[in-house]
Amino acid sequence: MSRTWIVNAALPVHYQVRVVEGVFDPRNRVLLEAGATQRSGTIRRLVVIDAEVDRLYGVQLRHYFQHHGVKHQIISLPISETEKNMESVFAVVKGINEFGISRRHEPIIAIGGGVLMDIVGLAASLYRRSTPYVRVPTTLIGLVDAGVGAKTGVNHSAHKNRLGTYFPARDTLLDRGFLKTVETRHIVNGLAEILKIALIKDRTLFELLERHGTTLITERLQGRTPESNRAATQVIERAITGMLEELEMNLWEHKLERVVDYGHTFSPTVEMLALPELLHGEAVNIDMALTTLISVQRGLITPEERDRIFALMRKLELPVYHRTCEPSVLVDALADTVRHRDGLQRLPLAMGIGSACFVNDVTPEEMTAAATALREMDAASGSAPMWEAAHA
Repeated sequence: MSRTWIVNAALPVHYQVRVVEGVFDPRNRVLLEAGATQRSGTIRRLVVIDAEVDRLYGVQLRHYFQHHGVKHQIISLPISETEKNMESVFAVVKGINEFGISRRHEPIIAIGGGVLMDIVGLAASLYRRSTPYVRVPTTLIGLVDAGVGAKTGVNHSAHKNRLGTYFPARDTLLDRGFLKTVETRHIVNGLAEILKIALIKDRTLFELLERHGTTLITERLQGRTPESNRAATQVIERAITGMLEELEMNLWEHKLERVVDYGHTFSPTVEMLALPELLHGEAVNIDMALTTLISVQRGLITPEERDRIFALMRKLELPVYHRTCEPSVLVDALADTVRHRDGLQRLPLAMGIGSACFVNDVTPEEMTAAATALREMDAASGSAPMWEAAHA
């Protein structure tokens, strides 16, 4: 006689993302309390921080912990897309072991950009099958994208984020002040993910970027005047709100039609092939430029809307083309994405400015035509691609 047991269980998910000013200000206790379930006795914290962020803010961070009598250990990791691998995850795990963390009461604190948070998140999800962590993003892409979702991951075998988990941080602390020390190129990198939200669901956000894009870059979203402060606040809040609206109802990606995958069909392959020339947001923008032209070919975007989109991309100093955008590369990229999306393209295309649809029938001929037009447009602009200028 055979028997069958069926187990039904639900995993409640609750995490918060909040704006905080002065995370390292000793008068502000939010970093002590974030993600913690026990607030009595000696406070202990393990911190994993991007080495460059440590160079800029390490003295403040250590002073903060010393001021509050926190027993702490700080792991400073050199971070880039090329270090986004399991070796970095194991370095974090080694630090956790050495610190002897209490896995229910002492959350790991991850301080850095999206790559650092992905590495720490994956380590936390694996260590004793789940250890809470707190994110403190220090880049724009961290504030509006990598720091607000549930996914962790590292690259493997030349594939972007091939290994990962769904494991949201218990708390994410967004302090816009960190952007003061971020290089212009990394501000621009984050603006690409903001533009993504604008193109697929928020026309008002698109118009804010049109009006204030240059100021956002030059001021690093610090808001040096009342007007630019309102603009920076609205841009960040609308981008995060739009992202979370899409994620909340589909956090585990049971539904594979995701408008937030816009710009992420061809870009994973392009980004990995181009390493270290392209940053993530730059590759995403190239993908969006390409698919904008596919939308034009299909009559989903008018020539006038196309011109507005490309004018904004240029205004935001984003690249629209890279030499890896050859038809054979794009065909392979789409095939890999189809495998990732369970056998269908599920390719988001912008419809005008501020809405999107999904298609499953993009052909190699369409991709070739779009890539050719994109290359010609980029050459006609007369300006060197940003990736090229940055490495000149």
